[in-house]
Amino acid sequence: MKEKKLETLLYSTVGVAVMFIIVVAVNLIATVMKTRVDLTEGSIYTLSPGTKAILKKIDSPVEVRFYYSQSQERIPSQFKAYAKQVEDLLNEFRQYSGGNLEIKKLDPQPDSEAEDLANLDGVEGQMVETGDKFYLGIAISLDPQKVALPFLPPNRERLLEYDLARAISQVLATNKPVVGVMTPLQVMGMQMPPQMRMQMGGQNQDPWAFISELKRDFEVRQVPMETEKIDDDIKVLMVVHPKDIKDSALYAIDQFVMRGGKLIAALDPMCLADVSKQNPMMPMPGGPSNLEKLLKAWGVTFDTTKVVADMNYARKLMVRQGAQPEIVPTLLFLTDTAITKDDVVAAQVDEILLPFAGVFEGTPAAGLKKTALLKSSKKSQLVEPFLSQMSPSKVVDDFKESDKNYDLAIRLEGKFKSAFPDGKPKADAAADAEKKDDAKPADAGDSLKETKVDNAVLLIGDTDFLSDQFSVQVQNFFGQKIIQPRNGNLALTQNIVEQLAGDQNLIGVRSRGSMNRPFTVVKEMQAAANARFQAEIAKLQKEADEANQKLNELQSKKQGNQRFVLSKEQQEEMEKFKQTRAEANKKLKKVRRELAQDIDSLELKTKVINIALMPFLVAVAGVGLAVVRKQKTKAK
Repeated sequence: MKEKKLETLLYSTVGVAVMFIIVVAVNLIATVMKTRVDLTEGSIYTLSPGTKAILKKIDSPVEVRFYYSQSQERIPSQFKAYAKQVEDLLNEFRQYSGGNLEIKKLDPQPDSEAEDLANLDGVEGQMVETGDKFYLGIAISLDPQKVALPFLPPNRERLLEYDLARAISQVLATNKPVVGVMTPLQVMGMQMPPQMRMQMGGQNQDPWAFISELKRDFEVRQVPMETEKIDDDIKVLMVVHPKDIKDSALYAIDQFVMRGGKLIAALDPMCLADVSKQNPMMPMPGGPSNLEKLLKAWGVTFDTTKVVADMNYARKLMVRQGAQPEIVPTLLFLTDTAITKDDVVAAQVDEILLPFAGVFEGTPAAGLKKTALLKSSKKSQLVEPFLSQMSPSKVVDDFKESDKNYDLAIRLEGKFKSAFPDGKPKADAAADAEKKDDAKPADAGDSLKETKVDNAVLLIGDTDFLSDQFSVQVQNFFGQKIIQPRNGNLALTQNIVEQLAGDQNLIGVRSRGSMNRPFTVVKEMQAAANARFQAEIAKLQKEADEANQKLNELQSKKQGNQRFVLSKEQQEEMEKFKQTRAEANKKLKKVRRELAQDIDSLELKTKVINIALMPFLVAVAGVGLAVVRKQKTKAK
């Protein structure tokens, strides 16, 4: 018996030792080979095909200088771990570059040559508690191009691969494509002279985040709203909220498209960024924007009188300070089911936020093909913009689904025909004729009537999705402005411009930085719960409204000598309707409370299943397996 126990102990010890040796050997081999296994959904820790394609383009040595203050004392632990992650990713980049990526790791200690070189490269040091500077940045160069990533904050980890791939793509590019931006909004920012800032108490406005990001890859040029011609070197034109646009500018855009220029137009039935300041106490959104004449020629319409409400893509939000969160069906948190995943610009974008978006309808003109990039669910409805903003609960109470998928963003492709077949608008041509210079006004013979080759125009039914409020979170990190995407809005915008003007390999890399995992099933269950209670809520609301109306009618029937005294019949009638109103409101509150409880119950049930059920099943399986083995051992 003792020999058997000794034999068992010996085998166990040898087995543990062998397993230990195997684990150590596997780790050593993996460390040397820089190999890793990525089991995450979407393989977010594996180089994307886009990054690999960019690295394969490198045909001459590209130098990467990685600045990291590794000898600095009191470095926060998250920076040490993140620096190792950056180094591992750079080594993986080098493997796929065919050896053309040369990585130099430098430790910029105070007053060292490495620190001087970091400053020359544009890599910025951050102050730490000791008063010294801490460096964690990269400079990439291919003579004469050089691109710096001044500081690599850990909270931008999901965008690390994209930032590195974009920097390499930039040094490989010989020149930047020109992107024009035409808009009445202050998307380019505003710089005020120091004296004016002191007198008026104002301050400089930074450009919107999408402009800052585009400037890193393109030459971004502002185009006046009153322009009569788009510069020939502009490859892509972004028209954002073209409110009250003149025919002369429409003609310029039309001819830009006719000669092969790529157009991106963001239109809006209610632009929150275009705030009217007539009443400082209650700023109101500005008027709608459209390109009606151009869209008509392309066979498309854009409704500026309605916005989309969608119960499938709505969320509970804090509408008023101090109030309970409520469902806002006109803020569309679009998930996978609303995004066309077989299109490259949206294939890896998982969530888009469109506030108060409009819809595109109609059949494209002959020669054009329409692709819907974003669309609503069938549990949607068109509602009045002002009502949807002032009273989201009213929209929910009166909601009636249309059973229709509305197009929120579309791309038109093919041969476009001019919206101005007779040439330049007459008023503009006449104004040209009055000029004293020798230039002749454009006529029908000078205008392009149709694109010579296939072209593309992309239309989006919202402009606020571009604003910082709905697309990014801006943080101050050691005095540096860090832009962190809230959703896929910024990635989608860059993807669209990239597809039309730049390196399309960056599209798949960029989209990874905005990946979320929304509870799509829970949202659908919430929408179904809303639908169950909707009819009863509408009925009770109607009863309460009718009771209020009757009470108002009775009040209006008072005679002059009855200002404060009602007749007996009037008092009885008023008490009757007061009771009806009170009962209706009581039932309404009860139904809404039951609805909220039903939705909360669905969320709790889903969380329990996801968080507790699987570990419980694993534990039960483990206990069961142990019992079976014990029984077998006893049987022997």
